[in-house]
Amino acid sequence: MKQDGQAYCICRTSDCSRFMICCDGCEEWYHGDCINITEKEAKHIKHYYCQRCKEEDPSLQTVFRVIPVEKTGNPMGNTSMPVDQEKRKKSKDLSAEGGSASGGGKSVTKVNLCGTCEGCRTPNCNVCEACRIRVGHKPRCEKRVCSAQLQAELTGQVPAPRPAKERKKVKPNKERQRKRKRSLTPEVFKNPELEGIRQCYGPSCRRNARPQSKYCSDECGLNLATARIFQVLPQRVQEWNLTRCRAEEENKKQLDQIRSKQSLVRFALAELDKRHQELDMVVERAKHSTLDPNLKEHNDIEDEQSMYCITCGHEIHSRTAIKHMEKCFNKYESQASFGSIFKTRIEGQSMFCDFYNPASKTYCKRLKVLCPEHCKDPKVSDADVCGCPLVSNVFTPTGEFCRAPKKSCYKHYVWEKIRRAEIDLERVRQWLKMDELLEQERQIRHQMASRAGVLGLMLHSTYNHEVMEELCRQQQQLAAAQQQKQQLLEKQQEMHII
Repeated sequence: MKQDGQAYCICRTSDCSRFMICCDGCEEWYHGDCINITEKEAKHIKHYYCQRCKEEDPSLQTVFRVIPVEKTGNPMGNTSMPVDQEKRKKSKDLSAEGGSASGGGKSVTKVNLCGTCEGCRTPNCNVCEACRIRVGHKPRCEKRVCSAQLQAELTGQVPAPRPAKERKKVKPNKERQRKRKRSLTPEVFKNPELEGIRQCYGPSCRRNARPQSKYCSDECGLNLATARIFQVLPQRVQEWNLTRCRAEEENKKQLDQIRSKQSLVRFALAELDKRHQELDMVVERAKHSTLDPNLKEHNDIEDEQSMYCITCGHEIHSRTAIKHMEKCFNKYESQASFGSIFKTRIEGQSMFCDFYNPASKTYCKRLKVLCPEHCKDPKVSDADVCGCPLVSNVFTPTGEFCRAPKKSCYKHYVWEKIRRAEIDLERVRQWLKMDELLEQERQIRHQMASRAGVLGLMLHSTYNHEVMEELCRQQQQLAAAQQQKQQLLEKQQEMHII
């Protein structure tokens, strides 16, 4: 809400330190003391409209909230006494008069509510001031006036108290059903089909089954399951080999795509190895070369400009800006933690720092080239050559390299470190991609291997026990009939021989 130079309220000032209220019509902010509204009164306002909005549209009126009313004061300035307080005062006056008239200044006993008249049975209206009071003692509704109590107050007579039995609340006819506590142990379900004495379902078993079970022992159940597997599995394997599986074909296509991506990642890693070898050759060539004397004179920066460090904010010279910024960055980078409890296990060159910290029991996972805490840069002598490959048109290499002193060449500052870091970062990206592809391949192969397993083939379709038992009986009858025919043929042959 606070804006520089913006005026508020009818006083047209920019003071926002005092209490202010916003108009719901024009959305203008007004000071509470300027329009005579306190912060306590504003809590009761639901919609506020300023005087200007009311003049433009007379139908707009300030809407107040229905909230508890305080006993002590009236915020709207009304000095009239509530009806309930008037009644209490009258009852006190009447009781005082009755006490003085009866003599001795003794107070009259309090008159209780009868509970049977129409005034006592009337429900609360929830509209009057007594119903809206929610803080402290809640007075009785104004519409619920006991006729017996009112008559006693007017005449000064005390009615006889009701007997204790009548004053008690009448219990409802319907008794409340008590909630049954749930037992800790679950109820045992009994299958009506397994009631009584039954024969065991196990193959070639003549014993009685256990109560609420189909088998006499676990061994019979396992024997029956094994027999059914040997009976059903060959047919399921034959059906699986004859029918084509859509999921199997999709998995084979996915495997081909994953293998093609893996070949691309391997090719990228091979290219990065070549770039690393080329960089080593360039650095080795720079070590055996000599300095160019002409570049020593023109290498000094004639610029006298200054700038501010983006890390610490200090003003620095443009000549030493890069070195200063690198030192500041390394200072704050060494305070951060990049550790893991596992050591890097990658064959070939070790790109990560892997410095073991005994305090935290972790290995540093920064790149060895960029780790400012554990891997320090080698010292540069005055005779070292920069060796940075020169290019034309930004990207076209010229075949030459910078022969300026490495210590004073700010144009190609730490170029070798940056090139090696680029190669190592790209290697990490490719290895992460390869790891993800290998995980995808493993999941697909697991799906293919578990698809045609014993469990998958047995659960491939529902096993109809009745039909299979009928088929088994028919096969047994056919086998018995063939055996009888064979025995008859053997007997006939024996007769012919005789």
